[in-house]
Amino acid sequence: MADSPTLSVTLLGAGQEVGRSCCVLQYRGKTIVCDTGVHPAYNGMASLPFVDELDWSTVDAILITHFHLDHAAALTYIMEKTNFRDGKGKVYMTHPTKAVHKFMMQDFVRMSSSSSDALFTPLEMSMSLSSIIPVSAHQLITPCPGVSFTPYHAGHVLGACMFLIDIAGLKILYTGDYSREEDRHLVKAEVPPVRPDVLIVESTYGVQSLEGRDEKELRFTSLVHSIIRRGGHVLLPTFALGRAQELLLILDEYWKKHPDLHNVPVYYASNLARKCMAVYQTYIHTMNSNIRSRFAKRDNPFVFKHISNLSQPRGWERKIAEGPPCVVLASPGFLQSGPSRELLELWAPDSRNGLIITGYSIEGTLARDIMTEPDEITGLKGNTIPRKLSVDYLSFSAHVDYAQNSEFIELVKAQHVVLVHGEQTAMGRLKAAMTARFKDRDEDVKIHTPRNLETLELSFRGERVAKAIGTLANKAPQENDVISGLLVSKDYSYTLLDPRDLKDFAGLSTCTVTQRQKLVLGVGWDLVRWHLEGMYGSVEEGLDKDGVKTIRVMGAVDVKHNAEHELTLEWDSTASNDMIADSVLALITGIDKSPASVKLTSSQHSHTHHPHADSHEGDPSITRIQRIVWFLEAHFGDVELHMPEVGGEQEQGENNEPALIVRMDDSGETDAHINLVTLVVSCPSETVRKRVEAVLDMAITTVSSLTESFITGVSMAPEDADPKQEKSTSPDGHANTETTEDKITVAEADVAS
Repeated sequence: MADSPTLSVTLLGAGQEVGRSCCVLQYRGKTIVCDTGVHPAYNGMASLPFVDELDWSTVDAILITHFHLDHAAALTYIMEKTNFRDGKGKVYMTHPTKAVHKFMMQDFVRMSSSSSDALFTPLEMSMSLSSIIPVSAHQLITPCPGVSFTPYHAGHVLGACMFLIDIAGLKILYTGDYSREEDRHLVKAEVPPVRPDVLIVESTYGVQSLEGRDEKELRFTSLVHSIIRRGGHVLLPTFALGRAQELLLILDEYWKKHPDLHNVPVYYASNLARKCMAVYQTYIHTMNSNIRSRFAKRDNPFVFKHISNLSQPRGWERKIAEGPPCVVLASPGFLQSGPSRELLELWAPDSRNGLIITGYSIEGTLARDIMTEPDEITGLKGNTIPRKLSVDYLSFSAHVDYAQNSEFIELVKAQHVVLVHGEQTAMGRLKAAMTARFKDRDEDVKIHTPRNLETLELSFRGERVAKAIGTLANKAPQENDVISGLLVSKDYSYTLLDPRDLKDFAGLSTCTVTQRQKLVLGVGWDLVRWHLEGMYGSVEEGLDKDGVKTIRVMGAVDVKHNAEHELTLEWDSTASNDMIADSVLALITGIDKSPASVKLTSSQHSHTHHPHADSHEGDPSITRIQRIVWFLEAHFGDVELHMPEVGGEQEQGENNEPALIVRMDDSGETDAHINLVTLVVSCPSETVRKRVEAVLDMAITTVSSLTESFITGVSMAPEDADPKQEKSTSPDGHANTETTEDKITVAEADVAS
């Protein structure tokens, strides 16, 4: 079986931009969303991904790679303000990520509630947190049938992971933000042992190369020390969690080695960081060997000796600015607002002070703009502030540079590589560089750089093979042979086998339940048949394999005349057959109480005076036509039956098929003709034609019996057949003579046949 399923990748954010990461994967009816972040450069609804472009009730799982706002802050909005909860979707993140995410979102709500741009309430945030399912690295999770994923360590920040996702056999690796360099407390990103079909990878730094960790740390500490020596204050804008802990470890160790700095305080001005320090101490086991070994020696590296949390009473910023030299780590890292922005505005006019940007800065933020060293900056109140403090940039962002990213992409060996989380220029350069590398190696790897809302469709042509096993495999099929059996699908693998082998090979079983119901009835066989015909239109009468008189109703239920006043109902149990049997049972048990049965006499009675008795006489198709004519006459008045003359000469162009003519007026210009063979209505007036068609449909539905609307089972043997005649048994358990195997099917066009 040829199969060409298509994977759809749609970026609701982080497409040729950095921020509001949100990647939608759709394959074989399954929908997985990776990350749900906000854009740090925008506020309110403008900061969200393009959430209106997805029906969130169809999402099977949301996977969050780490706790940073640009990857996780829109999660509460999506869970509580969209129709996500109308579906069966689940939300997953690692244990450390969930622990930190709680504090991050509490701080996010507190900051946004002071403005009119609040995306959700504290109550909605708490409700969403309770629905998050925490997972561990290397744990195989199956959120729904056909979908599974495994988290792998990604470095970057505590709890960050990349997800290896399997959707119906298609493997996708989504990295999120990752780092291939082991730092002071985190392990480096892993290369999953399974080769994925698609790699969705960050491209933050494009083709830029970053200096090594040792050189970077030396330059950082030297720069901090030089600013202190000149009597200045050092401002390190950073996010409360992630790189802040790495910088605190570096500074604490440097202060320990330099006693002359012991009188210079180092502060981190973040209540959030103080709260989350307990989380870092809890998840020591997820960090690298350096941290674990120190902890094993009862040396907790996150209990700092030379660093303290800075309480923030009213006016604390000015007290720090007017005080002696110090180092302050303050959030947020983009200098948009908060403590880091307030300190910058106070310290900017003094040339002794220094600003060190330690992470990646998103376009449109002050942290990005100030790296160009402008002479002035604009304050939060709109005032102009001269900038004289020094500005330096050192990247501790824990993103991969070009060397690390290109190496990882080559190690993964995916057929398709999708670049996300990068600005358009950086992403374009990375695509060109990687395309050239693969071309030099003569490797056919496709590099994609989709924009936001631009759906990328990737086809993976393959062959779905069904293995024939058991009895079906005993004889090799020849060309053009038709093989019939049960197709068993499990985890998108297919097996073809004989129904008799189902239990042995699949652990499953099949059975046919034949139900029998005996009745004692004080009426005759003819009256039973008459009532059945009145309800179902027509029935089959014959003999079963034991020669017992039997009436088959709608090809499904046998009514057997066992004795003079004893009947047996027999049928193979299915949903439809059980309903038919219930109706037959109700009808038969009510015969002796039916007002229509009062005509029964002690002598034989043909019941010809009853309305449905005409079904036994004449051509049933003619009777059916008469009923359709009555129905049409009730709606339109005069209806004529046109029958072609047998053997008569036909004029050229004249229709030689039976038809009904519905007269609308004396002119005959709007007459409607109904072909009784095809039941096609023709009329010069479109309005009249549609009206006649509607009434004709109602007429056919009304005059058709239940039996005519139902495809029957196997025909009965006629009453005069020899009970000893050789019979064959059909798969449904009914006995059939060799001459009565054809199924009876009554179509709507039979009105003229």
